[in-house]
Amino acid sequence: MLKNFFSGAARSDSGAIEHEEFAHAVDSGRVLVVDVREPHEFATGRISGAVNAPMSRFDARDLPSSKPVVLICQAGGRSLKALNQARAVGRDDVRHYPAGMNGWRACGGNIEV
Repeated sequence: MLKNFFSGAARSDSGAIEHEEFAHAVDSGRVLVVDVREPHEFATGRISGAVNAPMSRFDARDLPSSKPVVLICQAGGRSLKALNQARAVGRDDVRHYPAGMNGWRACGGNIEV
């Protein structure tokens, strides 16, 4: 649940966040969504309030620390790679949404262009 998410993901878990938990976290404004898709992908539609940190230039040390972070990409592969990098630099307040933007759209999530 959200309480576990905001207390930090344990290093032994997958770091994944399920749709319902993610949607609630986005709606409540309690997380920062970091989209690791490339700028041309980000420009086609994104979650409102998301910031773009393209995987081609991604540096986990540059992730904001003001709120817990949820990483997203198109289908989950790049966000998992970014999550692993974040964990490697000691960030325990980062999760990833494995369904990606494909899953967000399929579940009816709001998209901003």
